[in-house]
Amino acid sequence: MPKPYKKKETSANDDLAVAIPDMAVRALPNSVESEKGLIACCLLDPAEIISRCQAQKLPAEAFYNSANQTIFEICVKVFEERNMLDVTILAEELNSAGKLQEVGGPVYVTDIASRIETTAHANYFIDVVREKYLLRRLIHTGTRAVQKCYEPQQDGGMENLIDSIEKEIFAIGDDRLDDTTKPLKKSVDEAVKLVQKLLAGKGNTSGLSYGLIDLDKMTHGLHPQEMIILAARPSMGKTSLALNIADAVAMPETGEKRGVLVFSLEMGHEQLAMRLLTGRARVSSQRLREGFVNKEEQQRLAIAAKELKEANIWIDDSSQVTINQLRAISRRIFARNPGMSLIAVDYLQLISGSDPKMQREQQIAEISRGLKGLAKELNVPVIVLSQLNRDSEKEKRKPKLSDLRESGSIEQDADLVLLLARPDDAGDDHSTAADTADLIIAKQRNGAVGDIRLNFIKEITRFENYTE
Repeated sequence: MPKPYKKKETSANDDLAVAIPDMAVRALPNSVESEKGLIACCLLDPAEIISRCQAQKLPAEAFYNSANQTIFEICVKVFEERNMLDVTILAEELNSAGKLQEVGGPVYVTDIASRIETTAHANYFIDVVREKYLLRRLIHTGTRAVQKCYEPQQDGGMENLIDSIEKEIFAIGDDRLDDTTKPLKKSVDEAVKLVQKLLAGKGNTSGLSYGLIDLDKMTHGLHPQEMIILAARPSMGKTSLALNIADAVAMPETGEKRGVLVFSLEMGHEQLAMRLLTGRARVSSQRLREGFVNKEEQQRLAIAAKELKEANIWIDDSSQVTINQLRAISRRIFARNPGMSLIAVDYLQLISGSDPKMQREQQIAEISRGLKGLAKELNVPVIVLSQLNRDSEKEKRKPKLSDLRESGSIEQDADLVLLLARPDDAGDDHSTAADTADLIIAKQRNGAVGDIRLNFIKEITRFENYTE
């Protein structure tokens, strides 16, 4: 007769064996293809992609494949030392380190470099590699925790065991986050340094000069991590004022020259260069177009052209750019050019959000937060040009903070809001910049608000200190 069925008894050990498979049998989480894709992105655009990896706290150990781990480690080392990287340099460095054959030889390196043609999926590769790395760390930590639970516990051993496991889990979670929290002591130390600098300067400009005396007095200059909104109605001269500030930062009359990155979504780079050239040479752009410039003016143009060619000014005139693309371009330019100290964006309403399906108000909020985040990330002031609505013109009054087009998030994120307006004594038919203009400080987190009068020289599209 057949033996009666007897249910097999299971124990906690059996359940544990099922829950934690033998690591020698089951491969740890990994994605070699994503690792290769990420290395290929590093070779295509090292300044941008390697900086992203470092921002995400991605170490060489995050790569599961030992060859990929070695290659990534060499990529980072070479770029940090030389500020350049390509497949040839990588192969030479691997060979010099005696590791070229270990990773598979020139064939393997060339194969990785030729896998992709664009860095469009770099963020995806970073996320996958980082996720698999964290999963492997969790598995190792969990396995060690199980092993320790089976070991004899001495007096107080349970508390120590739980504490050690908590620390290991916390360390993994901590690596997922940027270290943005700082003790008050450090913040106070930095504040004291600023106080000492202000006292030593006796009220002088503590930041970069705008090139305008009254504006420098009111704001103490351009400061790192600030987002400055410069707003006006069309044809009031906001682009000209932004270029004047860029000129003053890049080529000050006294002091250190700095680098400036200008995003021009409305005007081409040649037009901007022409404005900078005629403004610095103080030559009428209209006379230049008509060909009526004398020898003295030609000489001034030649001198200004030489100065501008030596200036560290970069112009990006992409007509279509998303906030993420703008931030990526900025990171790349700053990584490749030491001394960059200012970003100017002309203008906010022409930037696209990351998702075109979002409502425009949400896109503007995302763009505004992104620009403020960029100022903090790169530790530089960011000047953002913006448009005003028509209410001030209709009501025949000075513009105010609420006149910013799609203003909610913009006025909230901005550290300083400057409104460029026609003077009170201008006629009703006056709709463009005149010989003078009022610059209204409508918001300033760290200072007073008020009005400043500026001279505007139409012929050379240049704002200067006010004189009667």
